[in-house]
Amino acid sequence: MAYLGVDTGGTFTDFILFEPNSGEVSIHKVLSTPEAPELAILQGLADLDIDTGNLLLVHGSTVATNAVLEGKGVRTVYIANRGLADVLRIGRQSRKELYNLQPENKPPLIPSKFCLEVDSRLGADSEVLSSMDDDHLQQLCRQVDTLEPQAVAINLLFSFIDDTEEKRIEAALRQHGKDALFISRSSDVLPEYREYERGIATTLNAYVGPLMQGYLHRLEREIPGARLAVMQSSGGTASAHHAGRYAVQLLLSGPAGGLRGAQFTASRSGFERL
Repeated sequence: MAYLGVDTGGTFTDFILFEPNSGEVSIHKVLSTPEAPELAILQGLADLDIDTGNLLLVHGSTVATNAVLEGKGVRTVYIANRGLADVLRIGRQSRKELYNLQPENKPPLIPSKFCLEVDSRLGADSEVLSSMDDDHLQQLCRQVDTLEPQAVAINLLFSFIDDTEEKRIEAALRQHGKDALFISRSSDVLPEYREYERGIATTLNAYVGPLMQGYLHRLEREIPGARLAVMQSSGGTASAHHAGRYAVQLLLSGPAGGLRGAQFTASRSGFERL
């Protein structure tokens, strides 16, 4: 089996190929194709004349990173409990300039008009304080229809204890004809307490999910027989399916690959603590 490392950046896509039988190492570089990142990878495979039938392709990418930094994610709707639609904008109220009375705030990831509220509330002890009826769910679906999003992020209070209401919203959207919609539930993406942290992770996942899911699916389809492993922010790898579904875990994919490589090289030179 041949081993191929591919790093997709905003300008260049870099390749390093290792053939274990011969010990040969080849490097290559092509211009990236931001509109369809898989095209640059396929071009590099063709240039290197690689047989994908017996290949492990380890892929690092800054596609998700750049989409967030440049504000080029997909149109996303954020759904929260009544009175909590502004959680993403308010955040933790931490300020770099504590005494500046007119601080310059960054625009929120999701504009206010794309933040919707539902009449559902779960207590901290998992008691159901209020629940949505079918009419309310249908009204929510119509609101989402009007906004024409490519993705939806659902973040309800204490959903990490009981995700029933989040699942009801997802099911209602699916039944409303939104099968192709990328839906990100906080109880699935980050089932932990603290609604802001859970909410921003869920929203970022929805914001870049369709971009990553789309190109990874197309890439996997074009390299039959190859095993595709996608570098995560943690420094580990995941399947293309998992990486596309949980794209928020790829925000530091490219940098993580470099750090893991540096760590490995340093350890081979006797430096265990880098």
